[in-house]
Amino acid sequence: MSFKDLKLNKPLLRAIAEKGYDNPTLIQERTIPLVLDKKDVIASAQTGTGKTAAFALPILQLLFNRQDVAKNQKKIRALIVSPTRELAIQIQENFQEYAVYTNLKSTVIFGGASIEPQKDILKKGVDVLIATSGRLLDLHKQDVVNLDYVETLVLDEADLMLDMGFIDDVNKIERLCPEQKQTLLFSATMPYKVEQLAKTILNNPRRVEVSQNSSTSKNVNQALYYVPKPQKIELCLHLLRNTIKGRIIIFRRTKYGVDKLEQTLLKNNYKVASIHGDKSQSLRQEALNSFKQNNVNILIATDVAARGIDIDNIDAVINFDMPNVPETYVHRIGRTARAGNTGTAYSFCSADEKTYIKTIQQLINLQLDIVEDHPYPLDPKAKPQVHKKQGSKHRKGRKSEASKKKKKRWY
Repeated sequence: MSFKDLKLNKPLLRAIAEKGYDNPTLIQERTIPLVLDKKDVIASAQTGTGKTAAFALPILQLLFNRQDVAKNQKKIRALIVSPTRELAIQIQENFQEYAVYTNLKSTVIFGGASIEPQKDILKKGVDVLIATSGRLLDLHKQDVVNLDYVETLVLDEADLMLDMGFIDDVNKIERLCPEQKQTLLFSATMPYKVEQLAKTILNNPRRVEVSQNSSTSKNVNQALYYVPKPQKIELCLHLLRNTIKGRIIIFRRTKYGVDKLEQTLLKNNYKVASIHGDKSQSLRQEALNSFKQNNVNILIATDVAARGIDIDNIDAVINFDMPNVPETYVHRIGRTARAGNTGTAYSFCSADEKTYIKTIQQLINLQLDIVEDHPYPLDPKAKPQVHKKQGSKHRKGRKSEASKKKKKRWY
């Protein structure tokens, strides 16, 4: 099937051709006709399957006949809600690329950046708005955003939005839009709470499922290293010196962990950038750009900051900390081996993370390859470290003279 078979118009086909795409991916092939037919859709697809185009192209086509409305009379007809700033920026870039031969205007709004320029663009009028939930509700409260004319609402990465605690925001945004609208819900996984959300806000939706949620790419070699927690850093340096080459993403569970590892690698003369939730938007964007432009070849990230970011040609992913949610493992290793390339995922597992390996292997239906030949093996009998709370150094039951005097006697 080609994009022409999907009944897309010439300006869109021209933009697609210039991006170098000939044939739609499976998610695009199945979703685009449903969106053009104005059906509600619930779609499950991993990042890297081309799902942004699956909603961006049909939305632009549906709005095409209104493209010549005077700028100041443009109303927000399509609203895309994204869980993270990076993903929102990326969706906006895609909309701009696909709409290059139309007069349709899109913009992106998110927190962590100056609000005034965002207000100015909105006041001039846009057809498509891409937003993170907090800033969207903020600007709606200030009467800068009017959602009364929204015809299509898209919730992207719905599972992550709910994991981040945005369920109330999502429900509020849905209620602010007209009752008669088309709703598209995209999610990499379909946990119970996403199904519940779909039930409450979608109207007779069509389902699109591309690949099993748990399937990991056949092109990813997955290597597992058992290593004591304090020696993970040595193992990481050892592998970077001897084994792992090219463009690498290293995942850590905490922001503190990201910063600490970045400092260590910089001291060892590696070219590194990092992203996590506590960094300002400009710093996060700067780090991403320097990685995309090959100024640095290692990016250290937390899962939330890295979700949905589209970076091609990743040679390896390192799970420095094992994720406690097995689906997260699938997302992480899906960063490499995209678009038919091969890649390797290296996972470092300490004694207290062994249970995570079990759940991950159950989910992906695969036994990970254990690498035993490395300088920092974990003693198979090693027990998880238990951090005991330090008790008070004062003996219990001893009261000061003052407190004794204060005590009221009952006799």
